[in-house]
Amino acid sequence: MIKFDNFAPDRRGVIAGLAFTGLLGSAAADASAATIPFARVRPGGIGWPTAADWNTLGETVGGRLSPVTLPVLAQAEAAKLLANPFYIRDQAGLTQSSGRIDGWQSAPSAYVVRVRNAADVAAAVTFAARHRLRLVVKGGGHSYLGGSNAADSLLVWTRDMETIELHHAFIPAGSASTGVPAVSVGAGAIWHDVYNAVTTRGGRYVQGGGCTTVGVAGLVQGGGFGSFSKTFGIAAAHLLEAEIVTADGQVCTVNAERDPDLFWALKGGGGGTWGVVTRLTLQTHELPATFGLVHWNLKATSDDAFRNLLARFVDLYADHLFNPHWGEQVGLRHGNRIEVLMLFQGLDEAAARTAWRDLTEHVDARPHDYVVEEPLIIGAFPANRFWDGAFVAQHLPGVLVVDDRPDAKPGNWWWAGNTEEVGAFWHGYESAWLPASLLDQGQRAQLVDAWFAASRLWSVTLHFNKGLAGAPTAAIAASRETAMNPQVLDAFALAIVAMDGPSAYDGLPAPDLVEARGNLAQIRAAMAALRKVAPDAGSYLSESNFALVDWRTACWGRHAARLDAVKARYDPDGLFVLHHGIGSELWGSDGFRRVV
Repeated sequence: MIKFDNFAPDRRGVIAGLAFTGLLGSAAADASAATIPFARVRPGGIGWPTAADWNTLGETVGGRLSPVTLPVLAQAEAAKLLANPFYIRDQAGLTQSSGRIDGWQSAPSAYVVRVRNAADVAAAVTFAARHRLRLVVKGGGHSYLGGSNAADSLLVWTRDMETIELHHAFIPAGSASTGVPAVSVGAGAIWHDVYNAVTTRGGRYVQGGGCTTVGVAGLVQGGGFGSFSKTFGIAAAHLLEAEIVTADGQVCTVNAERDPDLFWALKGGGGGTWGVVTRLTLQTHELPATFGLVHWNLKATSDDAFRNLLARFVDLYADHLFNPHWGEQVGLRHGNRIEVLMLFQGLDEAAARTAWRDLTEHVDARPHDYVVEEPLIIGAFPANRFWDGAFVAQHLPGVLVVDDRPDAKPGNWWWAGNTEEVGAFWHGYESAWLPASLLDQGQRAQLVDAWFAASRLWSVTLHFNKGLAGAPTAAIAASRETAMNPQVLDAFALAIVAMDGPSAYDGLPAPDLVEARGNLAQIRAAMAALRKVAPDAGSYLSESNFALVDWRTACWGRHAARLDAVKARYDPDGLFVLHHGIGSELWGSDGFRRVV
């Protein structure tokens, strides 16, 4: 059992603590109350838990409380390990992104409870509320907005809650509905393991994220898009039931019958806002016969040829790809380059090639206008092997990276394309839903012009699986019953403009902030150019601008008011606060001081 010693208090903490505990005279207390709103305590301040308090919590959670320390690594070792998302996942003090310019930087909590079950979580939540601590929850740790870290906080780390259970016919508690195939997942599980259980071994499909190391709980609470969301809708739409520890320390099972408002808020209302989710149950679906990909990189030799290529692609998408079979992305890069990385489901290779024929014939007929930098690859594979690492490595060499640490869990891997995001220090990140009306024949030229204009400033990628227009009626109906901004239902794609640089972890070379701010300005300009054809476009919370001004409307639209009511009922004191989370406008940027 780890025993804890007290930190020495500082003067500011003493003054604030005296004001709140009544140890100042009444006049002084009244004056303090007028100038010092409710504040959480930091290490060394009056009110910070004593060593005895910490020891009691440690005993309650079976010794799984400890101070948070950062790994000490040699430079060569750091370069390798800090580029491995599985290694970062195993460190309490690290997050999968290392920060964002003028926004946040990854910082370790003061203490961590490495929880095993809902009882451990309840003990930590109750302790944090009683002692006015800043509380942070981390599962996969992939928050681009820094939601899974905060200095001087108590961290609830769900890393060890990895249980995965398949159900033939799951019936939510208290429901009279017919059971459906489902999977129950612990809050610390990542999609790598869930896909392995549900698809590779179970032969079914569950709607999750594209990156294998993303946490299940965070993705679902954020809405959750994956490569095949154009077929199945967002992950949140498939939530059947959740176990959650609320701010009062109660362990609740919520579903459409029990606490339906809280259940609804968990479906896209933002992770880390409503409590600590400890288990989720998601509906699974019949697996398509095939999953496949299209990869192709082209460079146009002139601006005119490039604009013409964009027009041809928009026509191709609207006429042949705007349907449930197709997802993922096409990006425009510097130098009049276009990068295609599309995925499909339920088609054989011949059908996929036919869908792309108009564009391939256009390019083939104009060898002076286009340089093929990476040849067209179209392939279809058995869907149950899509997340089978051994199969993928054999048939698509270089597509995945294996966790090669000596103590790594066998079978750990991630998509090679996600490597650059590991430890990323974000210079900028913008997103916007593009309405399907832009694909109407009379508006396509405006879309092409805006996309082209934006590409003069920065790389711009359209993620077609992150807009549900064109999806089946059932998928749209289920997604409509979530807290997500309703704009997603009518969008054909999510436009993303972003840039990251080398990691900003302690011990590594500091980022070039001048360069980062210059990139940020270009990113904002590119998105402004694109927004000329979608001026009222909302944004996807999980992939949004840290400095987004009207974030409530952008991320939730008309649902924001209902989410406010849920927050007021289940977390009236604001124990769960994170950047751009519902209720965060009542707190300072660091989450420690309530705004008057």
